[in-house]
Amino acid sequence: MGSMKISGTADITHEGIRKHFTKWKKEPFQAINELIANGFDAGAKRVDVIVDHNDLHGLESVTVLDNGSGVDINHCDLHFSKFNESSKHGNDDAQGEHGKGRLAFHLLCSSALWFTKCKKVNAIIKVDSQNLRNFTAEEIDSSNQHALLSPMGSGTCVVLKHFKENLPSDEEIRRRLETYFGWRLALDPDRELTVNGVKVEIPECRVIEKEVPVDDVTFKVDFIRWINKPGDEKSYNYVVSNEGRVLHRALSSFNKKPLFYLSTYARSSWFDNFDKHNTSLNFSGHAQVNENSPEFRELKKTINIISGEIYEEFLREFVDEKIEEYEAKGYFPNHKFISQEESAWRKSNTKSFVKKLYVADPSIFNNTKEKPLKILIALIDKILVSNENDTIFDVIGEILDLNESQIKVLSDQINNSSLENIISTIEILQKREFAVHKLREIMVKHYKKVLETPDLQGVIESNTWLFGNQYTILGAEEDDFQRIALNLRESIKGIETLDENDFEPADLDAGLSIDGVRRQVDLFLARKKLNFNSRGESYYQCTIIEIKKPAIALNEKHLKQIKDYARIISEHVGFSMEKMRFEIILVGRKVSERDFDINSALETAEAKNEPGLVFSCRVPDDHMSYRSYPLLAARELLKQCIREQVYGHQTA
Repeated sequence: MGSMKISGTADITHEGIRKHFTKWKKEPFQAINELIANGFDAGAKRVDVIVDHNDLHGLESVTVLDNGSGVDINHCDLHFSKFNESSKHGNDDAQGEHGKGRLAFHLLCSSALWFTKCKKVNAIIKVDSQNLRNFTAEEIDSSNQHALLSPMGSGTCVVLKHFKENLPSDEEIRRRLETYFGWRLALDPDRELTVNGVKVEIPECRVIEKEVPVDDVTFKVDFIRWINKPGDEKSYNYVVSNEGRVLHRALSSFNKKPLFYLSTYARSSWFDNFDKHNTSLNFSGHAQVNENSPEFRELKKTINIISGEIYEEFLREFVDEKIEEYEAKGYFPNHKFISQEESAWRKSNTKSFVKKLYVADPSIFNNTKEKPLKILIALIDKILVSNENDTIFDVIGEILDLNESQIKVLSDQINNSSLENIISTIEILQKREFAVHKLREIMVKHYKKVLETPDLQGVIESNTWLFGNQYTILGAEEDDFQRIALNLRESIKGIETLDENDFEPADLDAGLSIDGVRRQVDLFLARKKLNFNSRGESYYQCTIIEIKKPAIALNEKHLKQIKDYARIISEHVGFSMEKMRFEIILVGRKVSERDFDINSALETAEAKNEPGLVFSCRVPDDHMSYRSYPLLAARELLKQCIREQVYGHQTA
């Protein structure tokens, strides 16, 4: 039995000590972290956390066992008599250096015992949560040593009892320890941490190993990018000995990059004589090296370059995920009133620019709330296709601190936007030219021979821009609306009846067969989509397209049928109960030369800049207009479209 017994008092009051732990009250588990860190700081290669529960599943005790150097009872006053002051201060290999972690246990429980073995001396240290200012330390006989510590050459076994706070599950404890100690476990593969015998793994990370030659020295550098923040650990560049101890550490220039956590570990025999304090005394007989050595400065420069490459790769991946998130949340404009092809290009172009801008300076988008973010993206979308798209570069250049490379990337994107815009427009116009050619073949050259045109309706559905750009997007097909509209059409008197008045005399003289035309079919489209007026009030825009048989020449008979159709629609209860605006488009190969009503109406409408408008009226809650379009005019519409796309597109 040992004879030595020591008592001591910390130079601070009990309440004064408790006040230092105010920030930790929300996270009392930090007490366990501190005890584990003390074990590793004492040189332990293994730390075991043992959580015991009683028969009622209550928390009985927590034991933290390490095989470090133990506590020297002859100098325990250096550890327990001082508070908020640590002998480990300035030691880059130590995780704890504040001199208070040992007393954090009072956040969890009321009693803490330190069984320790140092230099073959067994001892026990006691601290009670009701009197944190005082401690007792005494040498004990080996027979009274904790059973877990007895067979070990040195180490410490801390036993916590009488808990007032519970602990999470073993799995959750391991997860927390992975986060907090992962960087330290990665530093030395021989280090091990367990919870009730289950090993704590290194958390998810990406490891990049590099060899960096500097003059005649080769440094092995491990770059570890953590997926989640490693506890309270910052992004450091470490100098590590071959034994896995930290000789020196310095904050990385990427330390405060949002969501980016990088640790670098540099190893080499060159560090065997590394003097981080740069002292002038040297008794080793070997040339000393330090932070100011040319080799070390070159190593730091290379590490910074590689770290920058890793950050850029991370940022690209992160921004790709963000762009997908913005897309899913509907942050990008949907361009309802332009063609599908142009809309796809606009969205792609805006995404590309937002991505490059995000990479150039993530702070623009990070922590920005939804509404300002949507407004910002919408403004970018508008400016990129305007005549002044280069002004966005002027604004960004004044606000952001961009390097030369970032400036070039954004400048190229803006300059390419105009070229890509033109190319996209040309592709759209080429597709439209092909559609016009296809219609001309069917409706103009072969109208006398055509009996059935199964592809004609599909061509019309895909190219409703033929009636004007405002008809580019008509809305999706709805069975109910299509069915009701078609049933109402069938109630129009004479809608399917043909006689000589439906044809041009020249066509009949040329041998056009009325019986043959009767076997042709009229085509019919009905579409409905939600729109908003200038006051922000919603209504349904309903578009009905009646495509007459190719051989028919449009005249007042067909116009009257459409007016009858409009009257029937206005009286139908299913349509009158909703706020709807109907537009009926009558399509034929040509307007009869003998017709007066349609031709005069078309001339009047064109003078008023309303091409194709024949008649417009209002009924309660509804608005009706009727347009007549001979498809021979499609090429003129295409020419108009080209003018709008090439000359007016930049202000669209």
